[in-house]
Amino acid sequence: MSRQPVAPEDPNMRDFNEQHITTLLGELHRRGLPYGLLWGSASPGETTIDGHILVDFGNAPLSTLINLLHLLTDLEREREWDR
Repeated sequence: MSRQPVAPEDPNMRDFNEQHITTLLGELHRRGLPYGLLWGSASPGETTIDGHILVDFGNAPLSTLINLLHLLTDLEREREWDR
């Protein structure tokens, strides 16, 4: 399945608050752990650019976190088909 990546300037990114981001980071940790993706220190950032909260794992925009989750979800789905 091919999806279009979420752009950093996507207006929907403004709807996320700190609790949403914390939940998404937990999901990233859970889904990424089997693949060696570890961001235990990642947290919602205090920095914002143009109203968008940055995630503190290199000050990436929230869209990066969501795109990583999409990739991991797609990967898990593909692995289920391979069984």
